[in-house]
Amino acid sequence: MKSSRLLSILLLLQTRGRMTAAQLAAELEVSERTVYRDVEALHVSGVPLYGDAGHRGGYQLLAGYRTRLTGLTPDEAEALFLSGVPGPAAELGLGRALAAAQLKVRAALPPELREQADRIRSRFHLDAPGWFAVDEEVPYLGQVADAVWHNRVLDVRYRRWKEPTDVERRLEPYGLVLKAGRWYTVAAGETGLRTYRVDRILALTVRDETFEPPAGFDLAAHWHRRQADFLAQLGRFEAEVRLTPQAAARLGGPAGRALAATAVPDTDGLLRLTLPVESLEQAESDILALGTSVEVLGPPELRARLAATTRALAERYR
Repeated sequence: MKSSRLLSILLLLQTRGRMTAAQLAAELEVSERTVYRDVEALHVSGVPLYGDAGHRGGYQLLAGYRTRLTGLTPDEAEALFLSGVPGPAAELGLGRALAAAQLKVRAALPPELREQADRIRSRFHLDAPGWFAVDEEVPYLGQVADAVWHNRVLDVRYRRWKEPTDVERRLEPYGLVLKAGRWYTVAAGETGLRTYRVDRILALTVRDETFEPPAGFDLAAHWHRRQADFLAQLGRFEAEVRLTPQAAARLGGPAGRALAATAVPDTDGLLRLTLPVESLEQAESDILALGTSVEVLGPPELRARLAATTRALAERYR
């Protein structure tokens, strides 16, 4: 445990520069007294580590000192090679860089860890998107990623789901997110901070103009908040349905949670439950996909939409 903590101190100072004993203690979840003992142990072992007192003091490695990656545990080595997702890296133009980085890390590993990392890579493959998901063309992903990295403003023509569908937007892209195999950019525009699907960008121009994201902006925290808001939004609309157990087994996400929470047996071997829906349009699309294995009991507006659509389909295929 102590050797792992000593390595963590080295890597923290190597990546972040000067840190106080209090900062190190908070990061490692130990007492400052423990940090003092660990720093002394590093001194004794010959690590060029020095500390300064005072308000701007702290510990720092001698300029140019780098530690080798010989302190990885077996679990850490396995996780490193398991987390290297080649598909997204290639989409961002980083496929060669990822392969080169893994090669360098592998060369630095002791033989026993190298063998375990190779075993992980040969026996596990990550394929994040769900079944039947169609690979979308994302022709502007590289340019959006470059704009994110260099804080460049974009002019885009974007296709959204409501009228008018094709709109012009000036965007300041703060970051990129890969969710369920689909790329999104979180960007500031005329209407505030929004999320845009990169595959729905129809045209793109990179401006000479640059921007600065707000100080302290945290992409991961923003994304988690947006997901929470989206799930809360689902609760604004509900549909009461009857469906077969086979159809119920296909439900996932919020619908699956609603199944577990509200489903009760009904007549004819069906289940009755209340589903959260994003909108009447989305509910109509999802329910039509279940065919005759589901019956909508309410709200009346949704029943009317489904009735009109099925009449039109019947007329078309008469």
